[in-house]
Formats: sequence, structure tokens, C-alpha cells
Amino acid sequence: MFYATLEGLRRFKIPHKFEFVSIISLYAQWIREGRLNVDSSWNSDGLKFTVQDPCKLVRQGLGDAVAEDLRYVIKKVAGEENFIDVWPRLSNNYCCGGGGGALQAGFVENRRKYGKLKFDQLAATGADVVITPCHNCHTQVLDICDFYGGKWKTTHLWNWLEKALIIDGSAGRAGKD
Repeated sequence: MFYATLEGLRRFKIPHKFEFVSIISLYAQWIREGRLNVDSSWNSDGLKFTVQDPCKLVRQGLGDAVAEDLRYVIKKVAGEENFIDVWPRLSNNYCCGGGGGALQAGFVENRRKYGKLKFDQLAATGADVVITPCHNCHTQVLDICDFYGGKWKTTHLWNWLEKALIIDGSAGRAGKD
């Protein structure tokens, strides 16, 4: 929906008086401004994190700026020393193979074959957790991890944001399951 709206505004030159931004960029802005307080000390086990840059959001949407904001937020919630970037990265990151209707199209074998490149890229990081802010990426990365025998946990960004959130002077769920 995000990309469809953005592309519709662009393609049909629809006049509008609002800025089109991702919640990821707002998270980054709010952390920088001190309006959203996070603390990565919950990650006392040193879980390693990497990221999947959604094609529609980054490469075809808002560009490298939103990808950098995504990395900034992950580093703030999980610890900068615990972030392992993929290569290639940002707008050059590999597509997971799940977007554009591929998950719903029924061609599972083709989707998984295409996703093997993404699987290899993510596996090469050795990360414990892959952050996927897109629901299509989440489902595809979860599936290729299972299908090809990956060792990572696939999650959404806000799961970890919530763990690091400081409310009334203490981290949101630090030390809890």
C-alpha cells in the first residue's frame, strides 16, 4: 500500500500538500530528537542483527535515506556493535523474491529458487536475527530460512524497538521473554 500510494502520486502527478514518509524514518527522527528513548542494554547476550531492505520501500520508493534510517534504528535498539550489514547493501541489496505478488501467486518453487540468492546473502552475515520491515519480505525470508536450513530468527523492526523502549526510566521488556 505504501509503494502503491507513493507511485500513484508520482506517476499521475497528483497534487498533494503532505510529505510522504516511512514510519522507519519517523522512528529514526524521534530517536535523534530524544522523543523516543531506547536503550540497547537489553541485548546482554549480544544477539547479532542484519536487515532486509524492502525493494518497494528502498530501491523503488524512498531510496537510500530510508535504508540508512532503518540501520540507524536497528543499531540504536540492538547495539551498534551487534549490527552486521549485508553486502551489497541499501539500494543494491538483493530482492528477497517475495514481493510484487510472488507470495500469493502460487509459484512456491520459483519463489524459493529466486530467494536462494537472498538466503545466501543473509546466511553470510552470520546474524542471529534478520529484521524485515515489510510483511512480504518477512514471510519470504522466514520461508527461505526454513526451506534452506537457515539459523536466524526473522522478525519485524517494532519487536526489537519495543524491547529497547525506555518507559519511566526502564527498558520496555528488558529481561522478559
